[in-house]
Amino acid sequence: MKCIQCEERIKGTGCIKKGVCGKTAETAELQDLLIYSLKGLAIATKQAKDKGKNVDKQMEHIADGLFSTLTNVNFNEEYFIAMIDKSKKLINDLGGLFKNPKYDIDCADYDYVEKKEKAKTVGIETLSSNEDLSTLKQLLLYGLKGLGAYYHHARVLGYTDKSVEDFMVKGLIALTKDLSADELLPLVLGCGEAGVTCMALLDKANTETYGTPEITNVSLKVRNKPGILITGHDLKDLEMLLEQTKGTGIDVYTHGEMLPANAYPKFKKYDNLVGNYGNAWQKQKEEFASFNGPILVTTNCLVPPADTYSKRLFTTGLAGFSGIEHIPEKNGKKDFSKIVALAKTCQPPKPIDDMTIPIGFAHGTVLSVADKVLAAISSGALKRLVVMAGCDGRSPDRKYYTQFAEALPKDTIILTAGCAKYKYNKLALGDIGGIPRVLDAGQCNDCYSLVVVALKLAEVTGLSVNELPLSFNIAWYEQKACLVLLSLLHLGVKDIMLGPSLPGFISPNILKVLVDTFGLKANSTVKADMKILKIEG
Repeated sequence: MKCIQCEERIKGTGCIKKGVCGKTAETAELQDLLIYSLKGLAIATKQAKDKGKNVDKQMEHIADGLFSTLTNVNFNEEYFIAMIDKSKKLINDLGGLFKNPKYDIDCADYDYVEKKEKAKTVGIETLSSNEDLSTLKQLLLYGLKGLGAYYHHARVLGYTDKSVEDFMVKGLIALTKDLSADELLPLVLGCGEAGVTCMALLDKANTETYGTPEITNVSLKVRNKPGILITGHDLKDLEMLLEQTKGTGIDVYTHGEMLPANAYPKFKKYDNLVGNYGNAWQKQKEEFASFNGPILVTTNCLVPPADTYSKRLFTTGLAGFSGIEHIPEKNGKKDFSKIVALAKTCQPPKPIDDMTIPIGFAHGTVLSVADKVLAAISSGALKRLVVMAGCDGRSPDRKYYTQFAEALPKDTIILTAGCAKYKYNKLALGDIGGIPRVLDAGQCNDCYSLVVVALKLAEVTGLSVNELPLSFNIAWYEQKACLVLLSLLHLGVKDIMLGPSLPGFISPNILKVLVDTFGLKANSTVKADMKILKIEG
């Protein structure tokens, strides 16, 4: 095992015996074997598509396979064995078009022990013996994983885009080739371009299905009723759960990245959706224990469960953990009756917070008050917008983001999306002319909203994005954040600050390219970074 794909990895070398995330070496290696199988499937899919064959099932599997190898989605060895076997079947279903023996995944026909042995030979070390080329291939691979995640969410709601599918295939095939840096760099930025397209698609899927998010004060209080806690990112799962809990006397609370769901008009129609409970994913062990009722994990972010709540934990979709009950999908529907029945036997959740927080500042909402934002900039009341989007995490270093938000002058506004907001969304930072100083656009995939706002402000002012009074201080944890970064680079955004540490898989030479070309910067201290980002105290 060697895994270095997330910010949490053991610094310098990456995780080699067991993941800091809790993943075993065997599971991590089977994830590598699944990626290996997807490369073979991508080659076969390209050949079949060129001959006019329908490859919808193959593309669904490729996106889901990429998504399931994110850092904290699925920890179940049996799941990955089944996914590898499915890759082989889907290749065979294409009628023997596969023409690249190097990636012929005959290992799918092996027994369990033989698969695990094969899995040890297809890790990231095999991408390239050249450090710089390996870096570029890893940037591409992790971007593809983020792309698969966002595309999965859009496809679940019935939205697809052939250009995104084509790039996933193109990118996976590129990982099988001996390409130069000059050939790989455009592919890496091309992944960012596909990311922008995919995030726009998902934004369309969410808003056309559930309405445009509205400014909403979400309660963090608990009620004296049994509850179900839903976490992750899958809005369709939330919709099905709300439908199945109507009239049951059971409250539904969001958690983590599901918080933004409270701002969608369609979900506001459910009086059994009562608010948000807890914080970001890394605090779930104590918060899931104190919730008392059942918890449904719809996607990432999952932490290996503690005994205090493991019997109340359920997974669905691509999430999974050995020994935890999984709710399957049948004909597009899921039966949550077992979760509802369990909830009725549980005590109400213990309180954590006693407040409300404002959410719902997606691009549609922010642009509706763009005149107020521009007026505040013109008058000098608003000096700078600071994008503090991305991921939260366990590292003590991440208190930096709380301190940074607290230290920002009162004439600055934070634009945020993703679970990074939990480091500062409960601070009493006030407002500027009625505009809250923390504008929460939503989930990590809603970083697209921040891009739309920036581009629109640039258009109205006649400035480029890099000339706006706009600074980027992004926190990252996993591979969706890698895609967001590549998307920003594709759009030409420069001088992005990234932390709490830079990716461990980036070689010194490639880091120099990113610094020289795009002005990528690493976190240091709050005071120093304020100066670098042109924020005047």
